[in-house]
Amino acid sequence: QVQLVESGGGLVQAGGSLRLSCAASGRTFSSLAMGWFRQGAGKEREFVACIRWSGFATAYAESVKGRFTISRDNAKNMAYLQMNSLKPEDTAVYYCAASFSGYESSSPEHFASWGQGTQVTVSS
Repeated sequence: QVQLVESGGGLVQAGGSLRLSCAASGRTFSSLAMGWFRQGAGKEREFVACIRWSGFATAYAESVKGRFTISRDNAKNMAYLQMNSLKPEDTAVYYCAASFSGYESSSPEHFASWGQGTQVTVSS
C-alpha cells in the first residue's frame, strides 16, 4: 500500500497559478506511476495528468495541455502539478493517485491508491 497526501490547493483568480503537491509514503515511490484527477461539483471524476515511474513520460487531458505540468521528485517521494493560466472551469477537488504498474494511464481504475483531495477554486 501507499499513502498519499495532497496539499497546495486554494482560491485563486482566473489567470493565476497554483502548485499542488502529493507526498507519498509506504511503498517504493520510484516504482509508481503517479496521476492527478479532479472532480467538480456534480461531475464525475476526470483525468488531468499522469507521469511514468521514471518521469520520462507524461500524459495530459486536452483541457489542460499547455497550462498544467506534472512532475515528480523520486528522491523526495513527491509528485507535483503546476497549474498556470487557471480558468473557472478548473474548479474542482484535485486528487493524487498512484499506480503500481509504473506506467501512465488516464483510467482511474488503473490507480490503486488515492489521496484525500485538495480543493482548487478559481474565481472569475
